Amino acid sequence: MNGFNTITVPGQGEYEEKKSRFLANAYPVKTQEEIRTHLEKLKKQYYDARHHCYAWVLGLQGADRKASDDGEPQGTAGLPILKVIDGAKCTDILIVVTRYFGGTLLGTGGLVRAYTQAAKAALENAGIVTMQEGAELVLSLDYPLLDRVLYLLSQEGLTAGETLYTHRVQMSVLTPAVSQERLCRALLALGNGKIEITVREKGFYAFS
Repeated sequence: MNGFNTITVPGQGEYEEKKSRFLANAYPVKTQEEIRTHLEKLKKQYYDARHHCYAWVLGLQGADRKASDDGEPQGTAGLPILKVIDGAKCTDILIVVTRYFGGTLLGTGGLVRAYTQAAKAALENAGIVTMQEGAELVLSLDYPLLDRVLYLLSQEGLTAGETLYTHRVQMSVLTPAVSQERLCRALLALGNGKIEITVREKGFYAFS
C-alpha cells in the first residue's frame, strides 16, 4: 500500500433540521481503546442528548470498522456516517454525531441527510490528509556543502527538519519512498562521498 487518507487533528461540524441539532465530532484514532475514550467523553459532555451515533475505520486497508445507530432507526445514522468516511477514502478515524431531538420526526430520509451532512462538516473542518509511505533520513555533512544540499532538497520539494550544528551539520529529512533512492543518489553525488545518509525511521507521513 502506497498511502491512505486520514485526519491528523479533530474536527467539528453541526447541522440543524426542524429544531433537531446534530453535533458532529471527528477524531484521528489508532486503537479501539482511543475510540472508547472519545465516546465516553462525548456521552458525559452531552449527557442530555438522545443519541450518540458513530462510525469508525481502522487499519491501512480500512478492514476494521463499525457503525452504530444508537437507537435511531436502523441504517439511518451509523451507516450514513460510515459512507462519508468511505467516500473520503479515510481510515484511522472516528466520527460521532450527537443528536438533540427538536420535537419533530424527520423520517428516514431526513435522518440520513442530517447525519450525512453533520459528518461531512466535521470531516471538512478537520481536513483530510494524504499519508504516503516514506522514510526519515538523517544527513551528516560538512558546512561547505550545506547551501548546496538545501538547494537540492528545495528542488525535490523537500525541506530540512531538525538540524544540529556541531563539528558537522546533521539534519533530518522526510522523503516519500518513491523518490528515496533518487534523492540518496543525488546527495551522494553532490557530496562526493562526504555526506553520510542513515535511515532513522520508515512509516507513513504527510507530504505537501
